[in-house]
Order: sequence, then C-alpha cells, then structure tokens
Amino acid sequence: MKIGFLTVPLNGMDVKEIIHWAAESGFEAIEVAAWPVENERDFSATTVNVDEISSRDIEEIRNTLAEYGILISSLAYYDNNLDANLDKRKKVNNHLIKVIDLAHNLGVELVGTFIGRDITKTVEENIVEFEKVFKPIIAYAEGRNVKLMIENCPMMGWQEEEKIGNIFYSPELWREIFRIIPDSFGINFDPSHLYWLGIDIFDAIKEFAPRIFHAHAKDVEIDVNTLYDQSILGHFGTNGHGKSWWTYRLPGFGTIDWRRFICELQKVGYDYVLSIEHEDPIWSGSIEKSQKGLLIGLKNLKNAL
Repeated sequence: MKIGFLTVPLNGMDVKEIIHWAAESGFEAIEVAAWPVENERDFSATTVNVDEISSRDIEEIRNTLAEYGILISSLAYYDNNLDANLDKRKKVNNHLIKVIDLAHNLGVELVGTFIGRDITKTVEENIVEFEKVFKPIIAYAEGRNVKLMIENCPMMGWQEEEKIGNIFYSPELWREIFRIIPDSFGINFDPSHLYWLGIDIFDAIKEFAPRIFHAHAKDVEIDVNTLYDQSILGHFGTNGHGKSWWTYRLPGFGTIDWRRFICELQKVGYDYVLSIEHEDPIWSGSIEKSQKGLLIGLKNLKNAL
C-alpha cells in the first residue's frame, strides 16, 4: 500500500515542485487538485490548470513523475455536478470532462468528484437527476480509460444551511446509486465522514470492497462535551460562528484505528493508495505548516503499516 496526499494544502506550489517534495519526503503518490482557478469551493486548489495545460506541460509532468518515482493516484475535482442553477451545473460538468481528458493524457485511471445536489429537490429526486447527468459523463470517462469515483462526504450546509449537499454519504444511497451505474464507478473511501455519521467503517469496507477505488486518510476528533450539548444533529448552518462536535484531523490525532483500517482494506484486496486529505486546522495556514502536517500524517500511517 502506498502513502500519498491530496495537493490542496500546497496550493501555490508548482506540480513539479510538489512531485519533488513528495519524493524527497518519503511519499509515493499524490492526488492532484484540478479545480478551475476561479471557483466557489473551500478546500480547493489548482495544482494543474486544465484550461491552460499544454501537451508539452503534460510530457514534463510525466517525465518528472518517472524521474522521482511518484504516482498520481487520482485527479481531484470535487464540486456540485447537480447544481440547481443549470448554468452553474453545465459549467461544473464541462470542467469535469476536461479533468477526465487530462487524466487520460497523463495516464491516470481515476478522477474523484462529488455528485452534489439540486438543493430544490429531495434526495430521491436527486437520484433521478444523478442518473440523467452522470450516465453520459461516466460513459465518456470509460471511453477515455478513466474511472469516476465519489467521496462519501455529506457536505452539510454546502448549498443551504443544515441540508445535505452531496447525496453519497450512506450505504443505503451507495446501494441505490451502484444499482444504476456499472462497475466503472466507485468510492473514494473516506473513513472520517463515516465515523461521525455513526456508520461502521469496517462493515462498509466489507460490503463495498469492489467499489473502493481509492482511500482517503483523514481522521476525526470528537468533542464529547459539544456532542452532549448539540446531539448528533450538531450545529450546522452557523457560517463558521459556531462550534462543531467533530473536527477533521491528520491521521493519528483522532478516533480512527488506522492499524485496523489498513488491515480491513488489505483483507478485501485493497492495495492501492492511502491519500492524506489534510484539513487539520492545527497544521494549516501556510504551505510550510501544511508540509509539516503532511509529514506527521506520513509518519503516523507508516507506523500503522
């Protein structure tokens, strides 16, 4: 199993610089952020700009990867592919197609995204929208030898306060969506979201093993006093002014048993990449701090391996 990281916290560094730093630091893979330069997402970055990248740039990236022995595990573009604003939806869908094209040109098999949600419709109605929007995109990806995968984050309050923003957060929904879509569509499996949602991580690994294409390494810290005050419903919709009862942390600083997580993945045959998704507020705020955090995450995962 290789250890890598999502490049978002190193936004501002050139992709070749990141490859060099990753190799020098002991990483084996990177998950490359490919958002547009102008976008409305937090925790986003443009490590590669699909609107401007040239064939020469692509060749240089491939050569740099080969030189330093680094793998691109996935291209990452997590945005709302079912936006209620149809102009915005089209823009997001079109950008996703460009990311798929770049993955094909780089020889990268996986592209990660969100399904998102049309916030004016129910979850059930959004599944109908999902089939309409995603079936042609998935077919396009298949034709480019690329597989799409969805991260299992509920994105609470993303489009509207206290509402789920991404309809791919529970086993019940995964079953329904996978019933619609063929085997070339899977999960970027993030245990941190499952933990605070009360979903057994290890049962989910067993049930959905064939659909786990990629794994995020992100921990979650639980504040039991705030949980007592708020209940599991939490205090969403505070626009940053309230306190959540969970906080995303680097691997080893939260509640997840990483030895068991790795072991259960290995039991079902997963032997690809553990990609650190660094959203830890303690080790954020600058590239230098983020690099230190990533190195701590790497050390803790190596100890678990």
